[in-house]
Parts: sequence; C-alpha cells; structure tokens
Amino acid sequence: MKLTLALDAMGGDHGPVEIIPAALSALEKHDDLRLILVGREDIIGRLLREHGVDVGERLKIHHASEVVEMHELPSLTLRNKKDSSLRVSINLVKDGVADACVSAGNTGALMATARFVLKMLPGIDRPAICATMPGIHGNTHLLDLGANVDSTSEQLFQFAVMGTELTSAVNNVSNPSVALLNIGAEEIKGNDRVKQAAALLANSHLNYVGFVEGNDIYTGKVDVIVCDGFVGNVALKASEGVAEFLNHNARMEFRQSFYGRLAALVSMPILKAIRRNIDPRRYNGASLLGLRGIVLKSHGSADKVSFAHAIDEAIVEVEKNVPQRISARLEKLFAEG
Repeated sequence: MKLTLALDAMGGDHGPVEIIPAALSALEKHDDLRLILVGREDIIGRLLREHGVDVGERLKIHHASEVVEMHELPSLTLRNKKDSSLRVSINLVKDGVADACVSAGNTGALMATARFVLKMLPGIDRPAICATMPGIHGNTHLLDLGANVDSTSEQLFQFAVMGTELTSAVNNVSNPSVALLNIGAEEIKGNDRVKQAAALLANSHLNYVGFVEGNDIYTGKVDVIVCDGFVGNVALKASEGVAEFLNHNARMEFRQSFYGRLAALVSMPILKAIRRNIDPRRYNGASLLGLRGIVLKSHGSADKVSFAHAIDEAIVEVEKNVPQRISARLEKLFAEG
C-alpha cells in the first residue's frame, strides 16, 4: 500500500534539523512511503544537500513561506498565517495530496487549524488528543490530553468511542476495555459529568469496565482511559515531571561516591533496559481524533528518533483507516439506539 505523509518540517523546537533525519530514516524503513517536507524550500533544500539527498518521487519539498512559532495564539495564526508550514501540511491532507499530516508545532494552532480545515466527523462535537501510555501489563490509550478543558458527558462518551476504535485498529484488540478516569473507583465518586458519562457507557455496546484512578494509568490493565482535557493534560505533565525527577535523582545518587559510580557500572545493563522501556520517544505521536483526516502531533522537543515514531504512528493509522472506523462505529451506535 503506497501512502503519502505531509511533514510540517518547520514545526517544533528543532524544526528541519531533526525532522529531516527522521524523514530519511522513515523512507529507509518503509519502502512504499512517500514524504512531502513542507516549509521554507531554501532551508529544507540546503539540509537535504548536507545529508547527500536529492528530492525525487519518494521525497518532495512543498514550499510554505511562514512558520507558526510555539508561543503564538491559535486564533491569530489561523487568521494571519495561511501559508504557514503547519496550515499547508493540513491543506495537503484536505486536498487528498497527503494521507496524513505530522507536526511538532504549536499544539493549539495545530488543533484549531485542523478542525477548521478538515472539519469534524459526523457525530463528533470536538476533537480529542490521544496518546499511548506505557504500562506494566501493556500500553493504554489516554484521552483527552488537552484539546478540551471542559467536556460534557456526551463528549466523554464520544472520546470513548474514538479511543476504542483507535486501540482496536493500531493494537489489533478486538474488544478494547474502556474506563473513565476518576477520583475513586466507587460509583458514588466523581462529578455529575463523569457519572452521566458512566451511565452512557454502561448502556452502550462498548466494553466499559468502570472508573479507574490516576495510579491505574500505568498498570496497562485497561486499554482506553477517558477524561477531559484539563485532567488528562495535568496527568500527562505530572507523569513527565515525575520521570524527570526520578532520572535526575538516580544520576545524582550514582555520582555521590566511588561506590555509587561502581554500582552504576554494575547496574548499567538493567538501567539501560528500564530507560529503553519507558523512553518517551518510543511513544511519541499523539492522534488528533474526531477529524475528517489524520493528524499526528509530535512532542515539540522531539528529536529525530522521537519524530520517526510519530511518522510510524501516522502510517499505521492510515493503513487502518482510523477516521472511517470511528465514523462507522458511531453510525452503528446511533442505529442501536
């Protein structure tokens, strides 16, 4: 299956310096892949020449004269930067030139632009950001991670549908389990919106297993965990902070003394294995679900390894027709009442 991805080459903290090596790595890995690097043609062309690569059938440059900076307001970029690499990449998906878009750019601008250009799937009120979280017993898809600060019970139900179809597609799980993130597992816990969403899920044909708490995110016992964007973003950023805190303290302790350095040397194979298993670069690539097209958000600080994983995620979602699967599941649920 031949597929084409549009890469926002100017997005993120590092831009084409990291994105171009990631693109070249992806082309080596996937024989049927075609990539369009969107951004300043002079900069992209120069970097490609430095890598000893020429444009061709599988690698093209699409010039875009503007760049959306990470600090810019989404509303202003939507109005004033219509030729940004971010906007043009999404336009290529809308026009059918590309099957999906991957960007490490401004999250708010990417979400607002994608929603404006691609529009929403029927039955979906708002898009949601969904990412893979590593767990003890397997990976979990968590959504929403910041697209919607406030969500109604109906929207939480829609998030559950989207997360279920994404998990079923990319993880090959026939009937993914789905839970609501709450302040307790008991039915009496939580606010009215969470309780109402629980009632909707319990009366659906989704594999709803009830409430879970924050410490369940990394167990991997549930395939999909649903929450509003405020809660999800706090959970995500807190997790990143804890990981950095533990990493920092481990390094400091090993450096304290000769015996600490000796222990580090002995423990190095185990430490490397742990670091590899929880390396956030391996889970990069958050899906903007609910759109009439596939858009992947890479972490803004992504390096070439991390961005390459976002490309891999986009390829799987294209191959599995994730938007069409979500739309079909919604139609089925509406027909069932």
